[in-house]
Amino acid sequence: MHLLSIEDLSDAQIATILDEGERWFAYNRQPRRNDRRLDGLTIVNAFFENSTRTLLSFEIAANRLGAQVVTMQVAHSSIKKGETLEDTARTLNAMRPDALVIRHAKSGAPHDISAIMDCPVVNAGDGIGEHPTQALLDAATIRQHFGRIGGLKIAICGDIKHSRVARSNAKLLGRLGADLRFVGPPSLMPPELGGGSIDAAVDGANVVMMLRVQRERLEDDLGDAPGEFLSRYGLTEARFAKAAPDAVIMHPGPINRGVEIEGPLADHAERSLIVRQVEMGVAVRMAVLDLLTATRRG
Repeated sequence: MHLLSIEDLSDAQIATILDEGERWFAYNRQPRRNDRRLDGLTIVNAFFENSTRTLLSFEIAANRLGAQVVTMQVAHSSIKKGETLEDTARTLNAMRPDALVIRHAKSGAPHDISAIMDCPVVNAGDGIGEHPTQALLDAATIRQHFGRIGGLKIAICGDIKHSRVARSNAKLLGRLGADLRFVGPPSLMPPELGGGSIDAAVDGANVVMMLRVQRERLEDDLGDAPGEFLSRYGLTEARFAKAAPDAVIMHPGPINRGVEIEGPLADHAERSLIVRQVEMGVAVRMAVLDLLTATRRG
């Protein structure tokens, strides 16, 4: 079994990951963590794009489950000598890992690799495709806070067009019964999602999830002056005041303070779940690695 898309998971598997994620969340707050269920297994992380949260959380998750963790040094690999991604996958497969976690700038790359690998492949983000474990940790964070997902109004705001996080969350949170609202600058919105204002999206929302503008993927610069994006499309104190009284703020990171969100809102002690998302990320990825390697452990 691979985890390339939210669509790879059954409803029962989603429920298991969310339930186990909450259990691992509590476990990770203990002073000593020595579960050994992945003892003897080797997890390879191959990140062809930069990452802090996702890479480190997969490393920590695998280590806390007792696995041997190898992080491929892409900058020093034969990729730099012209080796194809497929030949790199064949090389990795010959070393017999028990799971491969891959992030790549090319949409669909994890799907291509999964046809070569004899072990489970986890998509840790592929271009503008999907980021399934981010959606799972977002769902777990929301459910932990509110006790439910169904019926919540969730506004996802920013660069929707280039966001693999938005795509995976659309599939997962919608499937779990959330009322989803997507909004962003017209040039950063997929045509099928239409338009709308951030003020309307945030109005009455229980969750406001802000997204970074992925300028590295833009064909044309937005041409926005300093502070212009925040004033027109970002989350400000005035806008957030229109959300539901119990509303919380989320962001997959990295955050561009003063661009898509005001710094004090990102750090709000009661209303921001951004740091909680990071903590939940380790727990949910422990649940994912446990699920995907279960058959290999017999």
